[in-house]
Amino acid sequence: MGQHTVTATDENFAELITAGQPVLVDFWAEWCGPCKMMTQPLEEIAEANKSRFGVAKLNVDEHQGVATSHGVLSIPTMIVFADGIEKKRLVGARSKAQLEREIAEFL
Repeated sequence: MGQHTVTATDENFAELITAGQPVLVDFWAEWCGPCKMMTQPLEEIAEANKSRFGVAKLNVDEHQGVATSHGVLSIPTMIVFADGIEKKRLVGARSKAQLEREIAEFL
């Protein structure tokens, strides 16, 4: 992944979403064009907010268990978790500015 985003897996997912700060998990796949469009905006948001907000990326092809258990039916899907609880779900690609507006309450 990027320099400031974390790779989420079936094994570390529960720990990531309960780590004490809100975390946005990007459910993506290598073959997904709109998912690739989100790489840079998510990296920039992760870098700018690293002390208070996490960004993780979970490849749905490699870690289907988590995606299935959270009802991810299309990608990209981005879910903000706080204290292990889903707080916001965003489906589809968007600009960095739009994404920042939609998650502003967590930043």
